[in-house]
Amino acid sequence: MRVALAGFGNSGQDVARRLTQGDLPGATLTAVTAKNLDKARENAAKLSPAPLVVPLSDLANHADIIAECATAEALPEILLLGLGAGKTVIVVSCAGLLKVPDVEKMARESSGRMRIANGALPGLDSLRCAREGTIHSVKLTSRIKPDSLAHEEYILEQGFDFANNPPKVGEPVKVFDGIARAAAEAFPRHFNVAVALSIAGIGFDRTEIEVWAESGIPGAIHHVEVESDDIGLSMYSRNRPSDTNPRTSRIVAPSIMAALRALIAPVVAGG
Repeated sequence: MRVALAGFGNSGQDVARRLTQGDLPGATLTAVTAKNLDKARENAAKLSPAPLVVPLSDLANHADIIAECATAEALPEILLLGLGAGKTVIVVSCAGLLKVPDVEKMARESSGRMRIANGALPGLDSLRCAREGTIHSVKLTSRIKPDSLAHEEYILEQGFDFANNPPKVGEPVKVFDGIARAAAEAFPRHFNVAVALSIAGIGFDRTEIEVWAESGIPGAIHHVEVESDDIGLSMYSRNRPSDTNPRTSRIVAPSIMAALRALIAPVVAGG
């Protein structure tokens, strides 16, 4: 299976190292692309074997599967290229899906496929099972470190100055209360989880989101509550920050690897 990476920052390089050192037998890293191709070539040269570094327009020619490791802003172009070429695209920056409302039609017409990899959020398999019946409510309460939110445009517009005046430890501050669609628009860098939860469950406009800024936590904490006819769920995830980029969850690269493994492995637990 030929794997190409669209995006070659910290998470992309982590995935690349895992693939080139043989963590996933049956998968070969063939090519990468990035906004800065010269910098990508420098980083790719550290790998053995080194993948090709190509423009995004050429990426699909070297891949069976494209793993997106970029940003929500870059996602629409990556999806258009990957699905248009009939490839499977693994997505992590799924907040960008709000800009691609016809993604299902695109995939169906091209024979391409899209898979969301979101290890930061618990219970998506259980939620998809509940959706086979009737789901009454889905709520996500997220607690985020203030320094991670401090420079977000939405936070500044609300009058919060977390850079100079973060909440006291033990006194979290609610910064958002609304539906998933609005949360993803307000926090495109943080709320891939809101989009993944909405797609797995009852949609962007029925999924409730609360966001709190909380000092003293090591990483984002997500609490998902689901009420349905077939099951009630209450699930927590406590994310750990990346060693190389504290603003990114450490689980991003493993979530991509797990999605790739599910496409190869003869026995898979869950979806």
